[in-house]
Amino acid sequence: MSKSALASDTAMVMAAGLGKRMRPLTASQPKPMVRVAGKPLIDHALDRLEDSGVQRAVVNVHYLADALEAHVLERKSPKVIISDERGELLETGGGMVKAQSELPDPFFCLNADNIWLDGPRDAFHDLSVRWNPDEMDALLLLVSHARAVNFDGRGDFYMDGRGALSRRQTGRIAPFIYTGIQLVSHRLLRDAPQGKFSTNILWNRAIEEGRLFGVAFTGTWFEVGTPQAIAPTEDALKRG
Repeated sequence: MSKSALASDTAMVMAAGLGKRMRPLTASQPKPMVRVAGKPLIDHALDRLEDSGVQRAVVNVHYLADALEAHVLERKSPKVIISDERGELLETGGGMVKAQSELPDPFFCLNADNIWLDGPRDAFHDLSVRWNPDEMDALLLLVSHARAVNFDGRGDFYMDGRGALSRRQTGRIAPFIYTGIQLVSHRLLRDAPQGKFSTNILWNRAIEEGRLFGVAFTGTWFEVGTPQAIAPTEDALKRG
């Protein structure tokens, strides 16, 4: 599939969090600047965007924002636009709403601490091929437990034969894990709460309306939420 067939030319990169689970490495640097396999986490994400042909990245900043902003603005590709949350950390949903004027419809959204290895097709084309704005408010990139390195949780979603999503039931294990990568319609953001809030509020509404969908990723995804996860991730990356 050609790079021109991407559903969007822009991604929002969520980089404003406090990185509490990554302490003590985040005591003096924002989590997206923590190095894995020789480069900051956010560079892994931005490099994947560049490789896929995504041209613009809207990066939100809050914690130790000066260092992160200076680092990402050095890039030529993708072109980086800063969404400044120094005054208030807005969480994932509030962050998207604040940056909405810089985001086309639809837009990709991904966490700055994501590391993954693409399968036969890259993550952003996997989403683009499946995207249908007539039936979807958001399309989430999901992985099975077998493709999620370092992950030891219960999973996040069930997915039916059409790709429609429902939440994991209490006390159960769900087969699919959210990678932190999605394709989002502005329709998802309509009538959003003011200030800081989680995207989960908007996803729950989309589930009720039958408009939250998923696609199974063909690559491998790494959970890199703690310092202990860095060495196993680096070993796996070396093996390819």
